[in-house]
Amino acid sequence: VEIPAGVTVEIASRVIKVTGPRGSLTRDFKHMAMDLRQVDNSIRVDVWFANRKQLATVRTVVSHIDNMMVGVTRGFLYKMRFVYSHFPINVTLNGENVEIRNFLGEKRVRKIKLLDGVKYVRSADVKDQIELSGNDIAMVSLTAAQIQGQTNVRKKDLRKFLDGIYVSEKGPMPEE
Repeated sequence: VEIPAGVTVEIASRVIKVTGPRGSLTRDFKHMAMDLRQVDNSIRVDVWFANRKQLATVRTVVSHIDNMMVGVTRGFLYKMRFVYSHFPINVTLNGENVEIRNFLGEKRVRKIKLLDGVKYVRSADVKDQIELSGNDIAMVSLTAAQIQGQTNVRKKDLRKFLDGIYVSEKGPMPEE
């Protein structure tokens, strides 16, 4: 894995700390039997005498490290759109919680806690859209999944009731 400019990497017994202009991320890979070393300006991931499943973990670790480097340089952005046919979904930020009201006209208020390092922004230019951003792709995507999961339609025909909050766009933040 190549280390981009402006990013420093510290490796200590399969715990990787990646630091960049947006902050630092730490991830523990102790549950995988592999060797992580910093060679010149890259990270080397080695596995010896591995079976097929253990070999697959090499690519997974490389992807995780890549995502950490993108996170500390650019960050990640998930855009979510509200879809409703009759009852307008009302989404507000209350402290650390995202509150979903009037989903399918229900009185119940759905609350989702924003995970560490995730920022919530209501889009000004696009109606019925929220943006979740942060450095750690796992936290941003998990928050988006929890919001989408809270608007699951139960005991109705899913072909007809398409209401919900869905991820419309995801990826690294656009570079200014």
